[in-house]
Amino acid sequence: MDDLPDQLVWEILDRIMKTTDRNATSLACKRLYMLDNEQRHSLRVGCGLDPANEALTALCIRFPNLAKVEISYAGWMSKLGKQLDDQGLIILSDYCPSLSNLTLSYCTFITDVGLRHLISCSKLSTLKLNFAPRITGCGILSLVLGCKSLTVLHLIRCLNVSSVEWLDHIGKLETLEDLAIKNCRAIGEGDLVKLGASWRKLRRLQFEVDANYRYMKVHDRSVDRWQTQQVPCENMLEMSLVNCIIHPGRGLASVLGQCENLESISLDMCVGIRDCDIISLSQKSRNLRSLSLRVPSDYSLPLLMNNPLRLTDESLKALAQNCSMLEEIMISFSDGEFPSFSSFTLNGILSLVKMCPIRKLALDHVDSFNDDGMEALCSAQYLEFLQFVRCQEVSDEGLQHVIHFPSLRTLRLVKCLGVTDDGLKPLVGSQKLELLVVEDCPQISERGLQGAAESVSFRQDLSWMY
Repeated sequence: MDDLPDQLVWEILDRIMKTTDRNATSLACKRLYMLDNEQRHSLRVGCGLDPANEALTALCIRFPNLAKVEISYAGWMSKLGKQLDDQGLIILSDYCPSLSNLTLSYCTFITDVGLRHLISCSKLSTLKLNFAPRITGCGILSLVLGCKSLTVLHLIRCLNVSSVEWLDHIGKLETLEDLAIKNCRAIGEGDLVKLGASWRKLRRLQFEVDANYRYMKVHDRSVDRWQTQQVPCENMLEMSLVNCIIHPGRGLASVLGQCENLESISLDMCVGIRDCDIISLSQKSRNLRSLSLRVPSDYSLPLLMNNPLRLTDESLKALAQNCSMLEEIMISFSDGEFPSFSSFTLNGILSLVKMCPIRKLALDHVDSFNDDGMEALCSAQYLEFLQFVRCQEVSDEGLQHVIHFPSLRTLRLVKCLGVTDDGLKPLVGSQKLELLVVEDCPQISERGLQGAAESVSFRQDLSWMY
């Protein structure tokens, strides 16, 4: 070991992924200990820091080249000692000149004062805050003004970030590439217009409205500011919208029709989305590879009285015709009580399978998919992953077709009432599947899974039925 050059030793250490193994290796000899100290670029700490500030100081001194730091107090209780506070961020700014990526999770003692100390971290490009209740919009604003290299910003459950002036400044900087705003109660869909020219730089957007506050956003008129504005988002690759209000012809609806390089989109419980929105998306986003669609069923919102939810097969057919690279489809209904005008038929779903190279198909509460659909999947030459959750129209007769699916490797059945051990019998001993997962299906036994795949997983909890 003493004869090996430092660079080779660093490459060896780089291949050790587990922190426990890395720590054990560094204790093997003094040279490994010193080289590990110099080469360690990432650190993840949390409740074990006690006393917090002193322990963090010791770690930062030991590892002077830290670039990525994650501090998580998930599961913290007062008996575990005092959490890291604002002084801890001073320590990071003083001892970590290479710090570029910082994640703070459940750090409830961090305030705006501490956040301002990060301004001196000139290389900081990624900041992720997960449940930081004492952080406000003022703290985020000071950070944005000071950290000119910020490209990734995630705010998750930052409940007191009420001011959105910082969004204006991000819009002017045009450096942000990855933005996540989840369950920040005071930030609504209309506030995103403040991003301005920064939309052009964004490659990834995650926006989630707190479900408990979604109805308060129905009358949010700030979205009207998007009515006459063109949203430049041609570089967007991934988008996830949860519990959002999709206003006809403006707001996020205008974004959906402008993402010409979009590869992945998830629309989860987005109220107000219509066929024309999906059609516009399909016509512009021809590189789309993954679509996840979870449809809400609440028709009591005032917004929907004049603009009812109308998702039909027209949406799926447009995707099939325009998105020739589509590989992953996930369709979910929030419950099984849907009017006929808002449901997808079997033909609509199969049009995607026939015209696109679908590798992954996941259906949740899609009662239109039945045994005829299973028979049709026998010609799905690319399908590798198939999942049914609460799809009660699939029976043993349909399940027995799985043996004839040309490329299927993984099958997952969850809360399906119509399938039994008999449906799995053709798979037993066939070595067809690599993985078979059965969860909470009352008529399938653990014994019925034996030999049906190289690896099987079984769970039975029927409390959902009662």
